[in-house]
This record gives sequence, structure tokens and C-alpha cells, in this order.
Amino acid sequence: MKIRVLQVGPIGTNCYLLEDEDTHTAAVVDPGDEADRILAQAKEDGVEIQSILLTHAHYDHTTGVAGLLKALPGIPVYLHPADIARLGSQVFPPLGTDPKPYDDGDLVKVGGIDVQVLHTPGHTPGGVCLMAGDALFTGDTLFQGSMGRTDLPGGSYGEIMASLARLAKLPGDFHVLPGHMDLSTLEAERKSNYYMQQAAL
Repeated sequence: MKIRVLQVGPIGTNCYLLEDEDTHTAAVVDPGDEADRILAQAKEDGVEIQSILLTHAHYDHTTGVAGLLKALPGIPVYLHPADIARLGSQVFPPLGTDPKPYDDGDLVKVGGIDVQVLHTPGHTPGGVCLMAGDALFTGDTLFQGSMGRTDLPGGSYGEIMASLARLAKLPGDFHVLPGHMDLSTLEAERKSNYYMQQAAL
């Protein structure tokens, strides 16, 4: 398993290529913009993109979807049903396709890699985190030293705190791959993230 990090779009959203080196296949997590750059990186890495996995449906995580679908027609785009229901607004713009719903506990295959879905609402109603091996893609739920904002439509401080408490209780450690800013580890966030510490009380 290999993970490529690309900062895309005007506010530097973290987009990830989750790559199975054995099957030379990949999923794109949160293509926030710059589809051509994502496609070029996949080509350079020698992997075929087979799916798009969205942690939530805010525009800065989905703007690149249309360009990817134009180049790769028919590949599935996964999104939680609670965010699918909100598509069509300025904050949750349409994707140009009907996404496939995935929900808590579901597994999505990326080559031979199992990706487990954790429903972690709060930033949006349909926010999810994705577990793959020792990697945890946290979208805008958990950041290094912080958490996602809850003041946009559909946001909930109570729900995001419950989501952070759930993440804090995950067994072991994970590489935390957030939607913005620097990467971290779950153990580092347990020890130093004020919001996660408050949520775990």
C-alpha cells in the first residue's frame, strides 16, 4: 500500500491517491480540484484509478470529480447518504453523477486493500473517516491539533465531538491523513489535541 499526497485547489485541500502496488490500482480520496494533476500523478505512479472516495461533499473536496469522470467515465464515486441528500446547493454542489452510497461499517476494495468506512458526522451530516491498514483518512473531522468547523449548514458541534470521541477510542495508532494542513498520528492527537481530549472526557 502506498499513499500519495497532493495539495489541490485554492485552499490547499489534501487529496490522496491510495495505491495498491500489487494490482497497480488506486482510489482518489477527496479530489478537491486539479483533476489533470491527479491523473498525471496516477500515470507517473503507474496505477489505474478505479474509484473516488469522498469523506464529505463540500466543494473544496469534490471540485475535481467532474474532471476525473470525464477522463475515466463510469468509475464509482462513493459518498455517505446524508451528504448525498444535500447535493445541489452552493456548499454541497452537484457532482455530475449519482454517487454510490457507503455507510458506517461498509468495506470498499481498492485492489487488495480493504477500506473501512466510519461515519463521523459533525462537520457535515454525512462526514466519514476511512481506515486502510494503518492509515486513517479523517477528512474535515480531525486535523492536526484541531477539528473541522461546525458552523456551516448541517454542521453540529455535539456530533463532531462524539465523532472525535469515537476516533480517540480506536485501538492502536494510525497515521492521520486529514483534509487540510499537516499529517499527524492518532496517538499524537490523543496526547495534544484539545478538542479530542475534551471529546474523550
